[in-house]
Amino acid sequence: MVQVDDVILSMDCFTECFCCDLAACRGACCIEGEAGAPVTPEEVMQLENVLDAVRPDLSPEAMAVIDRQGVAYTDNDGDLVTSIVDGKDCVFTCRDAAGCCLCATERAWRDGRTAWSKPISCALYPIREQRLTGGLTGLNYHRWDICAPAVRKGRKLGLPLYRFLREPLTRRFGAAWYARLEETAEALRQEGFID
Repeated sequence: MVQVDDVILSMDCFTECFCCDLAACRGACCIEGEAGAPVTPEEVMQLENVLDAVRPDLSPEAMAVIDRQGVAYTDNDGDLVTSIVDGKDCVFTCRDAAGCCLCATERAWRDGRTAWSKPISCALYPIREQRLTGGLTGLNYHRWDICAPAVRKGRKLGLPLYRFLREPLTRRFGAAWYARLEETAEALRQEGFID
């Protein structure tokens, strides 16, 4: 474990390589699993705010779920998560012309239709965030077999997980924090703990 300010990162964040390979995984992280993506109450409001902009991209089944229970629900673990269709697909999943799963909120943001992209838990994946005692935040690498192509691609590129996630880590913790993370990684490299 490595601490940068009030954030504790598992060593996997430095030692594991990762780079999403959408052509190989087809966006499976948006449609696999037993619960939606973790969200905060503020993100639920953001999802509600962008709903009109993304509505045309959503399936009729997703809209029926949203109309019935809203954009999010509390799962069996007591966590607030995005609503899902048929017990697995995030309601905000859309598909491109090749049938690849995409995030409708991120697509709308990239198209300039909204000012907000997507929940931070989605942006940070495969890192999962957890609240720790004493006001600390933990960041852990979540291994999932559907991400095997991303691991292979990351290794081929020599791209450590923390560098692959530079933009969302900066979004979540700030540019100054990310600069300290880079300094910490360099110190670990000089001490021989990482390559």
